Amino acid sequence: MGQQEQVATSLAGAVSEEISASLAPVDAELERRYPGDPGTRQPVHTVYVPGNLFAADTLRSWGDQALAALDAHAPDAASFAAVLGLADDLAEPVHARVRAKLEREPVEDLRVDFEDGYKGADEDQDAARAARLVADAYENGTAAPYMGIRMKCMESPVRDRGIRTLDIFLTGLMEAGGLPDGLVLTLPKVTYPEQVTAMVRLLEQFEKARGLNPGRIGFEIQIETSQSILAADGTATVARMIDAAEGRATGLHYGTFDYSACLGVSAAYQASDHPAADHAKAIMQVAAAGTGVRVSDGSTNVLPVGTTENVHEAWKLHYGLTRRALARAYYQGWDMHPGHLPTRYAAVFAFYREGFEAAAKRLAAYANHVDGAVMDEPATAKALAGYLLRGLDCGALDSGEVSRLTGLTLARLQSYAGPRRADLTASAK
Repeated sequence: MGQQEQVATSLAGAVSEEISASLAPVDAELERRYPGDPGTRQPVHTVYVPGNLFAADTLRSWGDQALAALDAHAPDAASFAAVLGLADDLAEPVHARVRAKLEREPVEDLRVDFEDGYKGADEDQDAARAARLVADAYENGTAAPYMGIRMKCMESPVRDRGIRTLDIFLTGLMEAGGLPDGLVLTLPKVTYPEQVTAMVRLLEQFEKARGLNPGRIGFEIQIETSQSILAADGTATVARMIDAAEGRATGLHYGTFDYSACLGVSAAYQASDHPAADHAKAIMQVAAAGTGVRVSDGSTNVLPVGTTENVHEAWKLHYGLTRRALARAYYQGWDMHPGHLPTRYAAVFAFYREGFEAAAKRLAAYANHVDGAVMDEPATAKALAGYLLRGLDCGALDSGEVSRLTGLTLARLQSYAGPRRADLTASAK
């Protein structure tokens, strides 16, 4: 080969060095504030069970009740598909996967509730019992992938009670053998960033008292007040809350009914598709983007109970709201009743199965540098890989069919989703 021709430039090398030096603080700030998605599995929902009602068989009971609802109101694939408007080619695979999910893993994320839903007479004993049951579930293999509690908020009337309940619960877990990897804590009704800072200081003190690594315990922030979206000075409070969490925030959960009521929305119109809800979640989504903090949609309070006609109407509503949320990149929501599980999983599975072949083929074309009707960029390849991985995580897709259509190994698929997914794959080997 001949000698490569020298390309002319006008700037001295020192210019680039000076610019890099001047931007070094920005580079560090970008890395600190925007590490990207953690790459771990995100549950498709969170189930809330009052602390006084939580029992050793709660998870199995929810699954059995959901299966019974299917048997009673949509006993086969055709009838279930007719209720939800599923395409013919989706009816059987969605129905079969929903039943299998309810038998194998009916709940992906469970929160024992010591806030609005709690009606117990002895919170100390209920918190201690919750710790024992959660520890036992992880020990015997019956736990949901994620489990934890929702404590009372940091407002003065209930602050001490919330702190004590959290202490009892975490202490109980430690006494039973340690904090499980799937532990999740929820701090509700956060209005000021200072309340988030208080939670951080509280967890720091617990870690210190129990000899845990600093930063071991994270928590979700529940967005239920107008002040949590827009502060008095016009800034986005939720962005300041993420910063106040000092890297401990794992999620932002939208509270449909408290937030709606805070804005004066009439009870009949309080829903996750109300314009006020869309505005709040859009602010949450933008504030959380790139930070590694995940956003969860709220719930519906229309329960699938009563006559078959009533159940079908509630299922249609829940299915539609869940599909709407998924299209807007809210990959998690709340479920209030066992009867919501069939439509939660039907919506999630249909969402991924409808689009997975097209997504797999687009990612395969990108990976193999094949020109097509759509010109995809690295960011789109990342989104395509993330879509497929989410489908695999929840059980909507099988690794064999994804590998067959993409031509990619799981490790390579995860590498397209981002470095943190790839790091998790490497560390698991």
